[in-house]
Amino acid sequence: MGMPAVAAMLWLATDVLSSAPSRYAVLDGGRVHYKSLGQGPSTVVFVHGWSCDLRVWRMQAPAFAGRARALFVDLPGHGASDVPRGPCTQQLFARALDAVLRDAGAKGAVLVGHSNGAITARHFYRLFPAKTRGLVLVDGNLRPFLDPSGYPALAAGFDTAAYRERIAAVVEGMIEAPRLREELRKTMTATPRRVVVSSLAELKDPRVWAPDPIRVPVLAIHAKAPHWTADYEAFVGRIVPDLDYRVWDGVGHFLMLEKPGAFNAAALEFLERRRLLGPGGSPAAEPGPP
Repeated sequence: MGMPAVAAMLWLATDVLSSAPSRYAVLDGGRVHYKSLGQGPSTVVFVHGWSCDLRVWRMQAPAFAGRARALFVDLPGHGASDVPRGPCTQQLFARALDAVLRDAGAKGAVLVGHSNGAITARHFYRLFPAKTRGLVLVDGNLRPFLDPSGYPALAAGFDTAAYRERIAAVVEGMIEAPRLREELRKTMTATPRRVVVSSLAELKDPRVWAPDPIRVPVLAIHAKAPHWTADYEAFVGRIVPDLDYRVWDGVGHFLMLEKPGAFNAAALEFLERRRLLGPGGSPAAEPGPP
């Protein structure tokens, strides 16, 4: 594929989401920002991770909007959503997703969550199982990598006037592509300091990590890394009867931005195979890598 064609696809992927009108659900007196693309009997909700916003899913917008109603959400305190008065808990984030579904008139959805957004998607299922059709977990963990009581200390490292520099260092270690790294640095350092710290510290809640069963279809895609061990895969397999577990080589933490065509194809194929997509036309043109 020539450079003009790649550039056109990149423009399409960026423009489809950025040009979509903003919508707002209301939760506890605050606004939860989201965008809605596509239509159909199925709904897919995209949930970003720590310090990010809905733009991390821009490469998924054209593909999924051609097959379902796709909702892209800014969690409370992120992007264009209002900053909550209290702590940024997984309970709050899951309730925000429910507020978006109600505002959009959707009775249920497949949730696609990246990183800490996978934790949010899993917690949504815990609170609203009847509204959860399936889960796609993107490089996100269902079991903590440290004792949950240690999350406040980890969060304290970002509770400083230099928190943006510390976030930038995290991004530097996760992303090799210069343009993508700069984009994510700008996005993540725009998140308010209190939200950055609180959303990480509140992972101390042991209820977030309870190994209760997940009885909907789950696709888990991870970037190859030492922490995705055979023991972790076995743990997920024990709590998810209907599991499709994959580990990809040659990608980093933001694999849906690094290899969007492959990710979109894998996720759509999984949803089709599990009959979680309603009938519709062909997916929109797949974007190329950034």
